[in-house]
Amino acid sequence: MRAFVYALDTSQGTSWHVSVELGADRDHWVRVHGHAYRLRVLEPSLSFGQAWRLAAVLNKGAGGSGQTDRSVLLRMAGLAGIKRSDDKAWKLWEWTPPYEGSQDKVGQDTEGSDGYQAMRLASLEGRRLLMEEIESLLKADEQPGAGRIHSLGYLIQREWLIGAIALQPGVEVREATAGWTSWAKKSRALQGQVQAECLRCGSKGAQASGSGSTSGTSSIRWTDCPHCGELCPYCEACLTMGRVRFCSPLVCTSDHILKKGSDKLRSVEFEGNNSHYLKAWGLSDVQEAASDAALNFLKANPSLSKQNEGISRFLIWAVTGAGKTEMIFPMIQYMVESGGRVAVVTPRKDVVLELHPRLGKAFPDISRVTLYGGSEQRWEQGVLTLATTHQMLRFYKAFDLVIVDEIDAYPYHNNPMLLHAVDQVCKPGGTFILLSATPPARLQREVRTGRLAHVRVPARYHRHPLPEPSWLNCPPLKKMLQTEKLPVRLLTAIRHSLERGAQVFVFVPNIKAVEPFVRLLRKYYEGYSIEGTSSKDGERSEKVIAFRSADIRLLVTTTILERGVTIPKSDVFIVEAGSVLFDAAALVQMAGRAGRSAQDPNGFVYFASEEKTRSQAEAIRQIKSMNKLARQKGYIQQSIRSVSLFKRWLNNGKRG
Repeated sequence: MRAFVYALDTSQGTSWHVSVELGADRDHWVRVHGHAYRLRVLEPSLSFGQAWRLAAVLNKGAGGSGQTDRSVLLRMAGLAGIKRSDDKAWKLWEWTPPYEGSQDKVGQDTEGSDGYQAMRLASLEGRRLLMEEIESLLKADEQPGAGRIHSLGYLIQREWLIGAIALQPGVEVREATAGWTSWAKKSRALQGQVQAECLRCGSKGAQASGSGSTSGTSSIRWTDCPHCGELCPYCEACLTMGRVRFCSPLVCTSDHILKKGSDKLRSVEFEGNNSHYLKAWGLSDVQEAASDAALNFLKANPSLSKQNEGISRFLIWAVTGAGKTEMIFPMIQYMVESGGRVAVVTPRKDVVLELHPRLGKAFPDISRVTLYGGSEQRWEQGVLTLATTHQMLRFYKAFDLVIVDEIDAYPYHNNPMLLHAVDQVCKPGGTFILLSATPPARLQREVRTGRLAHVRVPARYHRHPLPEPSWLNCPPLKKMLQTEKLPVRLLTAIRHSLERGAQVFVFVPNIKAVEPFVRLLRKYYEGYSIEGTSSKDGERSEKVIAFRSADIRLLVTTTILERGVTIPKSDVFIVEAGSVLFDAAALVQMAGRAGRSAQDPNGFVYFASEEKTRSQAEAIRQIKSMNKLARQKGYIQQSIRSVSLFKRWLNNGKRG
């Protein structure tokens, strides 16, 4: 998109502005200043990013003088990094409003039905969207028969001028040297690297000045842009959400509108204990204790009583199968009753779809929006938003409470783009509630050093200990497949699980091993239904349903099923548990498939490998640590189950 830079001259001085539709600026300044002003418009137009940068430089370096001639403009353009600053076509043309009493309609309020569209723009409510997305937003809720008097650019510019919304380039471009320096230093900097950052997803890249190439493996690409006609960077990392360029404005709610919403929340007074929020949900005593701790943290958040721009974080470190979803209901209720907005965010679409009916049943009387790729509620607003982490790229400082589920899960964990997206959506003074059974090492360090407030939930609702893994000494998976032989210990343990009526998870490190291992198992266990699945299996959902109903008794899979699948009676075998593809967190999650129900709380978990690894030892340590803590807190009995003769045989018998 191209835009104009212009000077506004009034009796108070000169200020520089950017316009995507000059008619809106003309009408706005007549309303504000009457006829006592002058506009000096720079020609030719620039890309929006260039115009935005040039206006910032002019306001800093030459705004108040009122004597900005062409030579000053060219020098300032160089400071702004605009390479065409030697263009002899650059000029300023003047415009003054018609004299008093003129029949010209400039400045009169001719909004008509545009008033409704302007209201929609003013209530973006924490979204950050491209211009084409704004168009879709307006059309999605357009009143029947409502015509639009002005263009979208006019509406956007008008709302920007009155401070209801803010515009900024989708990709920010700056020289490698930081800060405002002398012109000579800036000239030298322009000969080196140019840095670019996507303001939507946070991706960064460097370009050698004057070329279209990108340094390193950056997601930022410089191309000849069909929209602005310049060499213009765009971001590939978030391309599926719409192309973001240096010349494409991102539109978001203005800071002062956001501050009004935060002030409204801070004015609410909270009294009494948490029983009002805890007792309605039928939580176990273990779950209730965790929710109570999180609620106390939320109530103590300074943003609810004082001016505070920081964002607070609280971690609920709960074992697999602890019922984390139910634990967050009191926090949602509390924040909704206080007038705030809540987002529940998870990395995976299937978890969003699974949570959707549960949140609907829990909160039937509040407005809810569910967002994922292909969602029909794309432009709706709700008090409670359930979304995948990718959808957070379209929000900015939108929510008072953000609950992030499965913070250690792919693709959220160690994904800078999604980390950036989620970090941007909490209002100043808001709160993050983080949920995880296996927090990343960074968060665990923060817990140990006291820098992250947290609560541990060391027991499941049924008050039985987590099944602690046993180690089976087995040859490498590759050797088992080559020889088509399974060791006696593994064969015996799997048969024991099948004969006791359990559903059997068999995890392998990679997709290519799934089908060969299925064929090998079928040789040994005739009469049992054995299948395999992975992320590339188009019938994965159907197989999981069949597994739940026991139509499939043994399912060979990858870590794709390490989360979100609960089978009432199940045992877990992790083959090649020493693989580098299985870190401690993955092993804990896979082990967590066993013992989840009160009907069969003591399922079996086996790590099958040639040798014990650090990851296996760490996973076992974490599981035993949680069981120890649960016993200390009185959540589980000191001895629920003694070691069976079968497990003693596995641990002490001959190698198979």
